[in-house]
Amino acid sequence: MQTKIRKVKFERERKNPLYNVIMECPEGKELYVKFDYTYATGNYWPLEVNYNKKNYGAKLAWYTREVENMTVKLFLETIANKINKKYNFELKVNQNYVE
Repeated sequence: MQTKIRKVKFERERKNPLYNVIMECPEGKELYVKFDYTYATGNYWPLEVNYNKKNYGAKLAWYTREVENMTVKLFLETIANKINKKYNFELKVNQNYVE
């Protein structure tokens, strides 16, 4: 992964863990991604994406494909795993989800 994590805000007390991450990209550009882990689907989902101060909504595939050569799923999982490890947080992936 070419992108380096610079700043993290992690909210694990929510219904779905929420990650706000500012990363340093190749060429010194900045990528901000707000994403969560949704227990109902068992996936990480981008909620907000800003690249070099330009808003891309929740679209992240263009970046992961062009710069990282990986899928959005793998990109977000890699970031989340690093953050989860740092904050000693374990997802309850196999829980039965009930609203």
